[in-house]
Amino acid sequence: MTPDTVSDNRLSVFPTFQKVAGRRVVVAGGGEEAAAKVRLLSETSAKIVVVAETPGPALLRAAEKAGAEIVRESFRAEHVKGAALVFAASGEEARDRAVVEAGRAEGIPSNAVDRPELCDFYVGALVNRAPVAVAITSTGVGPVLARHIRARIEAMLPRETGELARLAESFRETVSRVLKDGISRRRFWAKFFSGPVSDNVQSGRIDAARAEAQRLLNGEQDGRGFVWLVGAGPGAEDLLTLRAQRVLQEADVIVHDALVPEAVVSMGRRDAARISVGKRKGAHSASQDEINALLVREASAGRRVVRLKAGDPLVFGRAGEELAVLRKAGIGCGVVPGVTAAVAAAASAQIPLTLRGVASQLVFATGHDRDEETLPAWIDLALKGSTVAVYMGRSVAARVSARLIGAGLAAGTPVAVVENASRADETVFAGTLDELRHLESHKDVDGPVLILIGDAVGHGALQGALPLAPCTSSNSAYAA
Repeated sequence: MTPDTVSDNRLSVFPTFQKVAGRRVVVAGGGEEAAAKVRLLSETSAKIVVVAETPGPALLRAAEKAGAEIVRESFRAEHVKGAALVFAASGEEARDRAVVEAGRAEGIPSNAVDRPELCDFYVGALVNRAPVAVAITSTGVGPVLARHIRARIEAMLPRETGELARLAESFRETVSRVLKDGISRRRFWAKFFSGPVSDNVQSGRIDAARAEAQRLLNGEQDGRGFVWLVGAGPGAEDLLTLRAQRVLQEADVIVHDALVPEAVVSMGRRDAARISVGKRKGAHSASQDEINALLVREASAGRRVVRLKAGDPLVFGRAGEELAVLRKAGIGCGVVPGVTAAVAAAASAQIPLTLRGVASQLVFATGHDRDEETLPAWIDLALKGSTVAVYMGRSVAARVSARLIGAGLAAGTPVAVVENASRADETVFAGTLDELRHLESHKDVDGPVLILIGDAVGHGALQGALPLAPCTSSNSAYAA
């Protein structure tokens, strides 16, 4: 291997983190570049000093928000005395060079914004999970690449990482005293950062996390895991939330409904057990009681379980029943929301679910109640101008149409029907409330369907939608 080959894989910088708490950090410049540096520095507890003869509006706002001191003078070398760091951010090379040279004369690391040749150090793209911090640098070669990498790390690290680190710090001394050997301590911390302690912190249950940590330290851990109820959204993988992706990657067991696409289920760990519990209309492969028992059993065995549901768990997802069972069993649990079908369907057709002067209320409803009665409660809201989103309404579309018209809602009220919202095989139908009765005649519609009813629907982008009524004539106002 030649020296040149070796140098290609060696850094030209050594990554460090500078202590700035309570120390002066000087930013010289009055424009947007200086404002950006002040905003970044505001994520630290440094004493920020801005030197600018005529600070611009953006800088003034950033400085006020950061509690920075503004020195309204032309830059002089004495401004940097006693500083921990110096930033030159005037946007003019000669002025920036003078600032950097003044800092170097005092032995202070100095940086010139967007001038890597003048810099003693580079400012990385920062991921702040205080007290945990991650900084990424391309050593000035590709700052946009560094920002892309930062975005990926942001997605990987929960916002609660800092809280978890602070909780760990509060146990560190006790752990060192109680667990005498290094192997025991390493095992403790491995379980601390990847088990129920971490799960409870992420779900906002700090007291429960502390109790779990204490039990773990006392050797009293009962082996119980944690259950996340996760919304898979309408089916498109890129509509899954960042938290849902992270929780799936951490799961030992994934219990999923039939409506969740395999592509979403596959986003979990490869070695995670995957259990299908059906829950598709007319083809239930497991009863709700069986699912409840399954969740309790898997979590009681110490496993991290994801209950993966189509849409949002809290919207017609029976999350309330499952959460109640888990709480009764003393098992930690949390909910990760997902994009619900009504929102996904409306987005596809660009339908405003609420619209000023047209609809100020939104109703999520099913086509029938527990006793299979159509429109048990929400018909009055539809008559008062609400936009109504009907879930699981394909088989009762004709009855919904007849009962609403019979109750007084205009037969010409706009209606949209979206099958497989957000997916590649999505189909959108449009027409009127009277034409909704024809939905059942579309024999090729066999995917999950969402029905939107109301005057606001007429303001959607439905020009290319298929007609609800049979195509014998242009009898739909929305026919292409």
